[in-house]
Formats: sequence, C-alpha cells, structure tokens
Amino acid sequence: MEPLGLLLAAGGGRRLGNRPKALLPYRGRPMIEHALGVLRAGGCARVRVVLGAAAAEVLRTAELGDAEVLVNEDWASGMGSSLRLGLTDVDADGVLVGLVDTPGVTPEAVARVLKSGADLAAASYAGERGHPVWIGARYLAEARAGAVGDAGARALLRTHAGELRLVECGDVATPNDVDTPEQFAALSQLHHQGRGELRDKPPG
Repeated sequence: MEPLGLLLAAGGGRRLGNRPKALLPYRGRPMIEHALGVLRAGGCARVRVVLGAAAAEVLRTAELGDAEVLVNEDWASGMGSSLRLGLTDVDADGVLVGLVDTPGVTPEAVARVLKSGADLAAASYAGERGHPVWIGARYLAEARAGAVGDAGARALLRTHAGELRLVECGDVATPNDVDTPEQFAALSQLHHQGRGELRDKPPG
C-alpha cells in the first residue's frame, strides 16, 4: 500500500489575529496549496487534509485537487483532535504527517523521511526533531489514542523515543512555523527577496 500524506490545516491562527493559516497568502496562493504540493512532490500519492477554521472558505478559494478532505468541527480544542480525525480509518502502510504552517519544509525533506525505512521517523534540523513525521501502521492506533489538546503526536514520539529515527533535513529544509504576525511578515519579506523559507528562530 502507498503511504498516506496527512496535512493538518485546521488552525484558526489565534496569534495571527484569527487568520486561518490555511488561507495565509504564500507565493500568490493560499498556503494550504503549497503544503499539499510539498507532500505530493515528496512522494505522497495519496493526501488527506484536515480542515477546521474557515473550512468553507478554504474549500471555496483553494485548489485541493484530489486530496481527501475531512472537516474537524472540534478544531478549536487543539491539534490533537485534527490528528485523531486524520488517523481514522487509515488504509496505508503508514502516515506522513505535515503541518500547513511550515512552508520551509520541502519535498526533499518529505522524501527523506518517507525513505527512512523506519516504523517511526521524523525530520530533524541540527539534531532537533521537527516535521514531517512518519507514523508506521503499527503505531497508528497508539498515535490516535494519545492525540489530545495541542500535543499532536508528541506523546507517541516521547514514549517511543528509542525507536524514533531522526532524519537530518537541515541541508534541504527549514522547520520554522508561522505563528505570529512578525513571523508571517518575515516570511513575506524573504519571499520578496526570492527566498521561500523562514530562519528567524531556532528549530524546536
């Protein structure tokens, strides 16, 4: 079975002035389109996306192609509810989890994590764990059960730290997310300068 790419794109952007991250303009289009394109170009032939805040507007304005779309009505409770929904009824060898607000993640980083050969893997940046994260089939039920609040897959990765393979991607991608107006402004400035990545804070 082919791996499933899972894009979490439900956040309402509270620290961005309640601007849903999926709809942030990036390279002239909604950021969600870029994130989906990265997963596809990196090797995820099948992609599932979880929407939440402003889902109707995202569906109306963004080109999502053949992505399977799920709408998380409980998106305000945190990322965990979106991950739980996204990991429901998965028919795949595993799931490659990406976030809509990490535009510095590249297809090369996605491909490296997919090709790691591990049951549990994550991109790392200067040795620090980041995204995307690969969750093999044997861990999916546990990941879903542990996805609460804003933790996402953190409990799973902590419990199985000994099995987690870190795949260094710092030479081909950057891990930084877009959480604040200042970070979004910095990203926009980099784009105007012909660069599409954000390096204004260390990975974490």
